[in-house]
Amino acid sequence: MSKKSTDRNFDSIAAKFQQNIYQTSKGRLRQLVLQRDLSELPDLATSTRVLDIGAGQGQLALWLAAQGHQVHLTDVSGEMLQMAQLASVEAGVTERVSFANRALQDIEDGQYPVVLCHAVLEWLADPVAAIAKLWSLTAPGGCLSLMFYNVDAKRFSNIVYGNFNYVLRDLAYKKKVSLSPQNPLDPQLVMQWCMAQGFALISKTGVRCFHDYLRDRSEQESEFDKLLEVELRYNRTEPYASLGRYQHLLLRRPLE
Repeated sequence: MSKKSTDRNFDSIAAKFQQNIYQTSKGRLRQLVLQRDLSELPDLATSTRVLDIGAGQGQLALWLAAQGHQVHLTDVSGEMLQMAQLASVEAGVTERVSFANRALQDIEDGQYPVVLCHAVLEWLADPVAAIAKLWSLTAPGGCLSLMFYNVDAKRFSNIVYGNFNYVLRDLAYKKKVSLSPQNPLDPQLVMQWCMAQGFALISKTGVRCFHDYLRDRSEQESEFDKLLEVELRYNRTEPYASLGRYQHLLLRRPLE
């Protein structure tokens, strides 16, 4: 997996990510859905080693570290990692975290019982090669938590919003949108790539199955608690799970 120009680095816009994604209802909802999913994972019932690839500003990694896990955060963006380091000091978990400013393909060989790769795959030039690298980083018997941007949900939401020409152009951008993934992924293809690599599916969850489709977007904030309740109730049930803006797969690498 070569580091091509289409692989994305978020240096220079880390603060914008914090303001427009992490501190909004969409960021809070994503965090809480992932926490629910990971809390149910037996692999995290006791202290273990976790690799967080594309850890960003460390929200999920620091939550895991606060539970006693040893978490290694990697990100291609040095600015993101600096923000994560500062947050680790404020959270009092510096002894349980480590950091490396590296892209996925440059992470040192080694295997972890739990590997997180959230909102990374859709920014890469070669997602198939990325899954092969994730396999090599996941210990036999270990778990990969993989979340990616769903092209089906992107297409559906734009139809709902009336962006018909954009959909008919097959979601081709006229101009680059800095915070929007340029390569949303087909969930069926991603599943095929994972199965071909040898992973076994543990569970599938939709992330933001309803949030993005509200007619009155002010309710994303004003009705957040009720919105969270319905998301958690239905985001593993079809057809709602497949409408999630992101798809979260928990995958097992079988014992060899």
